Amino acid sequence: MKKINGISRGLPWLMAIGVSGLLAACGGGGQSPILGAGSLAPVVSLVPVVPSNTALAVTAVTPLPNTTGLAVNTKTITATFNKPMDTASLNAGSFTLACPTGAPINGGAVTYVAVSQIATLTLPASTLLPANTLCSATVTTAAKDTSGLALAANHVWQFRIGATPDTVAPTVIDTINANGATNVAVNSKVGATFSEAMDPLSINNTSVTVRQGATVVAGTSAYSGVSMVFVPASNLAPNTTYTATVATGAKDLAGNPLASDYVWSWTTGAAVDTTPPTVTNTSIANGANNVATITNVGATFSEAMNPLTITNTSVRLQQTLNGAAVAGSTFHSGVNVLFTPNSALAGNTQYTATITTVAADLAGNPLATDKVWTFTTADSVVVPVVPVVPVVPVVPVVPANIALNSAAQFGVFGGSAGTTNTGTLTQVNGSIGTTATGTSMVTGLHDSLGDIYTETGSNIGAVSGKIYTCTNSITGPTSAGVNAPACATATQALLDAQTAYLALVAKPVGGASPAPGANLAGVTLLPGVYTAPGGSFMVQGGNLTLDAQGDANAIWVFQMATTLTVGGPGAAFPQSIILAGGAQAKNVFWQVGSFATINAGGGGTMVGTIITQSGASFSTAGNVSPVTLNGRALSLGASVTLVNTVINVPGL
Repeated sequence: MKKINGISRGLPWLMAIGVSGLLAACGGGGQSPILGAGSLAPVVSLVPVVPSNTALAVTAVTPLPNTTGLAVNTKTITATFNKPMDTASLNAGSFTLACPTGAPINGGAVTYVAVSQIATLTLPASTLLPANTLCSATVTTAAKDTSGLALAANHVWQFRIGATPDTVAPTVIDTINANGATNVAVNSKVGATFSEAMDPLSINNTSVTVRQGATVVAGTSAYSGVSMVFVPASNLAPNTTYTATVATGAKDLAGNPLASDYVWSWTTGAAVDTTPPTVTNTSIANGANNVATITNVGATFSEAMNPLTITNTSVRLQQTLNGAAVAGSTFHSGVNVLFTPNSALAGNTQYTATITTVAADLAGNPLATDKVWTFTTADSVVVPVVPVVPVVPVVPVVPANIALNSAAQFGVFGGSAGTTNTGTLTQVNGSIGTTATGTSMVTGLHDSLGDIYTETGSNIGAVSGKIYTCTNSITGPTSAGVNAPACATATQALLDAQTAYLALVAKPVGGASPAPGANLAGVTLLPGVYTAPGGSFMVQGGNLTLDAQGDANAIWVFQMATTLTVGGPGAAFPQSIILAGGAQAKNVFWQVGSFATINAGGGGTMVGTIITQSGASFSTAGNVSPVTLNGRALSLGASVTLVNTVINVPGL
C-alpha cells in the first residue's frame, strides 16, 4: 500500500522529533473533513506523552554540533526538546548564541512551536555572523517543561562559521507519497524532504497544504531535521486524487525561500494499511562480542517509517547490568535508523538496544512488539604515552572494507523505484536491480538475456549482466510475468545494500589527511573516513585525488548526512575523481544521506560505490558527452537516472 519516493534525507544527524505511535488522528475510518480555502486545520498533538518526572533534555539541534563552514547569514538556531515546554521559560535569556564564544549576540527572538517541541532562536535580519569564527549556542537551566521541571545542566554546542553567505534556494528532493502514485493507503501521511535544514517556523499550514480538488484537507504540519510531515485530521477518502503543495513560504536557515512552489499528486486506494512494520536487520548482531567502544547502533525496518516517530523515545541504548542510559542522537532515513552515542561506550560491557512500539510506519502502524538485542563491547584500549621518535613514519589507520555481498554485482540498483535511461550511449558493465513492481519504472534499458524495458530509438541502454526486477519486461524472457527468482535476488540485494549503508555510517572518522571542507575540489586525500562538515560534500571547480601511496588495500569512506554533488558550479564543468598511488575504485565508498548528482553537464569520471538513501542522477537529458562511473550507484529508496552513462563495476 505504501507508495513513497525515497522519503527522508536525514542529518547525522536528523534528530527527529517524536510523534505518538498511536496517532489517533490518523487511525480513524471515514473521509477526512474538508475545510474551505483559508481555514485553519485543528491542532493535533504529534508528540509522545512521557512521564512528567522524566528528565528534561534537548534531543536535537541545528546547526549540528561541530559543523564547520556555516553560512555567515545564518538566521536560525533551533533546539528540540523531549517534553512539552513552558513557553515563558524560552526567551533571549535561556536560549543564546555567542559569536565568538563568550561574546553574546543580542536582539534575537525565541519562538516555540508546540506541535514539534522546537524552540527557534531567530537572529535580527541585519545580523551577519563573523567569518571563520567558533560560535556556541546554549540552552540554559532556565528552560522548563510545562510541569516546571528544568534542564539539569546547560546544553551547549559549538560550530564554526565559514566565509561566505548562503544564497542558494532550498529544494524538495523527496516526497511522501510519490508523484503519480496510485493505491495509496487512505491512512497514509503526506510529507516532503528538503535539500537542507529548514526554518521550523516556516513549515506550517500556510506553506504546506493538501487539497482534494480546490478544497483544503484538515491536518497538522510538523517538521524534523530536513523532513516535514502533514498528518491529516482523519483518513483520506478512498479512490480519490489529492494534491500537496510546499509553497515558497518555506525557508532555509539563512532565510532563502523555495524558488517556486513544489506540487505533487497521488491517488488513494480503498484499503486501510493495518500491517505493523518489523525490524529486519541490525547493524550489530544480537549477542555480538568485541564490539568497538566507538560505534553506532543501527537497524533496518521492513518498510519506510514516519521520521517523526524515530526519536530518543523510541530508540534507546543502555547498559544491561545497571540500566544506565546512553546519551546520544538518533538518525532516521527511509527504512534505516541509527543511534549515535555522544561518547565512547564503556569497555567489556554488555549493552541492550531497544526500538519501542512508538516507532511507526507512514500509516501510523507501530511495531507490534519492542525490538531488543544485546552486544558486548571489547576491552577499552589504553594508549600509552611514548616519546615521539621523528624518524618513525606515521602509518595511517586504514578502515576495514565494506561487505556488499549480493549487491556487489550491481552497477545500478534503483531501490524500490527503478532506473531510467535517456540516450543511446549508456553501457552498464554489470547488472541492474530494483524491487520496483511497475513495468514503467525501468525504461530505456535491455540486458544480455534479451529482456527489454521500454526502449525507444533515442533511449537505448545496454546492460552486460541481467536486469533483476520485481516486474516484467516489455519484450524478452520476463515479459510473460514477474520472474520470482529475479525478484528474490533484487530483494536480497536491497537488504545487503542497506546493511552496507549502515556499516558506512557507523565508521569512526579518521584519516592521515586533515579533515577536508565541504568542497573536495583540488584536494588530495590519503586513506581514511571523512565526514562532510555541513552534511554535504561537493567536487566543484577541480578534481579530487585519492592517493593510496602504494597500498592496494587502501580504503576511503565519505560520509554525508545529505547530498553529494560532483561537477559544476552550475550545470556545466564536469569534474573527476583521480586515483593515484595504486588506489582502486573498489575501495572507495560514498554514503549519501539523500541524493547524489554526478556531473549534471555530462562528461567526467566518478569513482567508487555510491550508496544513497534517495536516488542519484548522472548527467542531464540532452547531454551527449558520457559520464563514466567506475563503481556502483546503489539507491535504497528513489530511482537512479542515467543519461549517456558508462558504468564499470569494479572487481572485488
